[in-house]
Amino acid sequence: MRFALTDDQRDFAASLEALLASSDTVAVARAWADGDSGPGLKLWARLAEQGVTSLATEASPVELVIAFEALGRHAVPGPWVESAAYLPRALGHEVDGIGTVAVPPHLPWALDADVADQVYVGSTPAGAVGQMRVSVDRTRRLFEVASSVEPAETNRDAFDLAVLATSAQLLGCGERLLADSVVYVKQRRQFGREIGSYQVIKHRLADVHIALAFARPLVFGAALGEVPASAAKVACADAAYLASRTALQVHGAVGYTQELDLSLWITKVRALVSAWGTPAHHRAAVLAGL
Repeated sequence: MRFALTDDQRDFAASLEALLASSDTVAVARAWADGDSGPGLKLWARLAEQGVTSLATEASPVELVIAFEALGRHAVPGPWVESAAYLPRALGHEVDGIGTVAVPPHLPWALDADVADQVYVGSTPAGAVGQMRVSVDRTRRLFEVASSVEPAETNRDAFDLAVLATSAQLLGCGERLLADSVVYVKQRRQFGREIGSYQVIKHRLADVHIALAFARPLVFGAALGEVPASAAKVACADAAYLASRTALQVHGAVGYTQELDLSLWITKVRALVSAWGTPAHHRAAVLAGL
């Protein structure tokens, strides 16, 4: 397998990173969580101009992974997996506007159905949008949806692409949590020393770095069709969850506070770990394929 990105892929990654780094995505995510979708929709339009919404139909899964890793690293809110990964593959064309979908039993509720232009159950248009459900991640508004007709069987190819996109998001979230933790432990001092100088802190952060480093090849391996998407999801979920637990520990009590931006990634990781299939489901899928 060749994991090195091409020049065009590196340029695409750099342009996305530049766009997101200059977009104050933390403020966008906080506004989205408070019910103000305006800034998020403006960012959605700018990312659509960069081609993110057409990657599933016009590019390879490698470009999709690059994009979703960046979305995770910057905590971009919205039904990106649903609109830019699952639905284009399930419907056979790019979604016009913003789409969202429920795919029971692995995705029982539709994410952000209140802002979506199109709502589906599987590949069937939803007949009605019901009550909102509370998510551990305040930027994820989950809605009950129903179809007036029997939904078609889940599109496995589309489902696997959504699992791959979620894995890449988790990888990006984990990278951001590790980066912010490293910065913090170099600033926070206790007993006259930076807490990052203590061996136990170094070892915990090294464990996160190793877990993320082992998860990355599985994501790109799945994008190249060499390993199952479930393997990437298991590895990325474990690595990102370890990153979130470690970040919480090294930040101490301040890590629990909603006011600290760290909470955006910690809660997102918790939600994404179970989105598009639980860890138990994906572990069973990997085991069945051996």
